[in-house]
Amino acid sequence: MANVIGLVLPFFGLILLGFIAAKITRQRLDALGWMNTFIIYIALPALFFNLLSRTPVEQLTQWRFVVGTTFSTYTVFALMFVIAVVRSGGDIPESTIKGLAAAYGNIGYMGPGLALLAFGEEAVVPVALVFCFDNTLHFIMAPLMMALSGKDGTHETPLHLALGVVKRVLTHPFILATIVGVGAAALSFQPPAAAQTLLNYLANAAAPCALFAMGVTLALRPVRRVPSDMGFIVAIKLAIHPLIVYVMLSWLGNFPPTWVYSGVLLAALPTATNVFVIAQQYGVWVERASASVLITTTASVVSVTALLYAMTNGLIPPDLFP
Repeated sequence: MANVIGLVLPFFGLILLGFIAAKITRQRLDALGWMNTFIIYIALPALFFNLLSRTPVEQLTQWRFVVGTTFSTYTVFALMFVIAVVRSGGDIPESTIKGLAAAYGNIGYMGPGLALLAFGEEAVVPVALVFCFDNTLHFIMAPLMMALSGKDGTHETPLHLALGVVKRVLTHPFILATIVGVGAAALSFQPPAAAQTLLNYLANAAAPCALFAMGVTLALRPVRRVPSDMGFIVAIKLAIHPLIVYVMLSWLGNFPPTWVYSGVLLAALPTATNVFVIAQQYGVWVERASASVLITTTASVVSVTALLYAMTNGLIPPDLFP
């Protein structure tokens, strides 16, 4: 247990430090803009490239793993969406945000750092695959569902909607870094020494900066109203989502233990701050989306710690159906 606490304490400690710093200095949330730019456009892409470019190409074509994790995420979204539609009397825009709150984990800021700390560099490929395909799913579902409900307000044709989704996917800095990293691995390309040193500096800064910024964001978005569906969101995001991924990967079969554990860990992460951003974009369930991020993140201190303890101590076998 001491090893697990030693792993998660610095990790969640960085979030706590960001939270405390924001409360003490009382800066506005938009003051975080340049740090977020550094994290999203420079540091995390450098981390993805750095690790993927050194990965054997044959590890990057595990389509069964992609199908298992992405279908599980879609299943979770659909489950929460149906629950929300029934409870709200058919409110599709609101139900879409609730579905995202239950399915869209913090796989960008929290995922890479925690998985690499827990399982080493072997975790980079499954983390990158989950990130790319789960984000693609969310980039598709949010505008699609809002367009179907008429909430997007743009009256786009299906073709323009599809092109917009493709553009968002292909221009996302994490996905671009993954594509370039895979290309470098395929060509056995290694950057010059000076460029590699710069990449190492940026990659080492990625996780600490991302976690600190996440703490600041949580502090500056106080919870004023707890959603009535929060019990469903917390249970589905932190418990049911990782369980479905675990069963799916075990059923599809014979993945390395690090891949299974990385997939389950990423599924167990709390609601991504991007859910709040999407809610703001469409003007739907905004304050309660912020509450979902804060509450699931707070609860994940216990749930993620317990999950890591179970995985690192052999309490969860890497294959449910050996």
